[in-house]
Amino acid sequence: MKRNEPLQNLSRRRFLRLGAGLVGATAAGTLLPRAILRPDNIAEAVPGEPPITVPDLVLAATDGWVYLPPPAVGFYHPDNMAPDPFTTYIFGFRDVTGFTQAQTFAQKMKAQLTAPLWWLDEGTGFTLKLTNLGLQVRPDLIDAHTLHFHGFRNAIPIFDGEPHSSVGVPIARDLTYFYRPQHPGTYMAHCHFEETEHVHMGMVGLVYVRPALGPNFAYNDPSTQFDREFTMCLNEVWALAHWCDSHVQLPEWSDYAPDFYLINGRAYPDTIAPPGGGIDPVSGDLISPPGHPELQYQPISSLVTCNSGDRVLLRFANLGYVEQSMRLTGVKMRVVGRDAALLSGRDGTDLSYLTDTVILGPGESADAIFVAPNVSSETRLLLYNRNYSRLNNAGGQGHGGQMTEVHVFPAGMLPAQRAPNT
Repeated sequence: MKRNEPLQNLSRRRFLRLGAGLVGATAAGTLLPRAILRPDNIAEAVPGEPPITVPDLVLAATDGWVYLPPPAVGFYHPDNMAPDPFTTYIFGFRDVTGFTQAQTFAQKMKAQLTAPLWWLDEGTGFTLKLTNLGLQVRPDLIDAHTLHFHGFRNAIPIFDGEPHSSVGVPIARDLTYFYRPQHPGTYMAHCHFEETEHVHMGMVGLVYVRPALGPNFAYNDPSTQFDREFTMCLNEVWALAHWCDSHVQLPEWSDYAPDFYLINGRAYPDTIAPPGGGIDPVSGDLISPPGHPELQYQPISSLVTCNSGDRVLLRFANLGYVEQSMRLTGVKMRVVGRDAALLSGRDGTDLSYLTDTVILGPGESADAIFVAPNVSSETRLLLYNRNYSRLNNAGGQGHGGQMTEVHVFPAGMLPAQRAPNT
């Protein structure tokens, strides 16, 4: 028997989705070639390119616990539900590429902050599968998740990750996104479902597109060549909001008052701690940085290391809700790109500029290159937020917050860089 639902039971969002689907299907059936409607042909758009069999990257969306340093903040930091040595509840992503189904679902409650770093090559197809593992601490929240490639010019709306024009991924389901990037530069990625909450809870990360000119260029311009690169994903944590999510409460977002300012998911001095030790091949869990079990789920170090004379690319992205101003002591940076666009006029005029401070509004990115000074012994510089109120942890004494260090060594001391942020 056919079931008829009264029109008044349709929400505005469901009605718009239904209308768009009907219009799109009608237009597609009458105007578009049949081959375009076959999803398995999308990856075969370039002659000679093999069909997709295994995704290039698989991310799992879930919740978890991370560590943020003292001092204590009211009754909500550290969270009294947090298992030792952690302090703070988060939502986030995990890299589960190549995992079995059992290994993948074993990563529930093991999200990392910030998301794993990933990159694409200009003009080359890339597939990313997103699996929603659900939230262990909050099973009452049946939230879908998406991956929105912020600022990316995506020709196919369903892969955009904005849920009004795309689709969300329900719990225990997955969706494979397909990209073919044409514009190099630094972007950012985040969940766009309940974005105010999910972005602040930690579903953020940095992603970039490498130009056709080569992996050691920021853009298709010889002036953007570099020897080493480091990502700086900036965001902040309002500890009360994280406590509210773990304790089934609702924060009042108009009272937003961050306690911690982070780089790559860590606050100083943890920003300069070593990177994580990779992934355990048996359990699939993250291996803690040496000597830092509390940073198990914050694996990305912000320590910058380089040799004298090296050209160092800093990829900044602000995925917080307030403006940030990052200053490098004693050395000028040349900003060569902003918001994934080379700073160049239509006639080729060089619009890059020298500065010691990169200012970033929420949702903005910048690519800055500095030349490491000549030194005869290891020399340390500071890279920090010029807003001094963001250089402590939760208002406590001493240095903290959005600060890291640049360690410059005599020429030839460090080997060639094998991967970003190493």
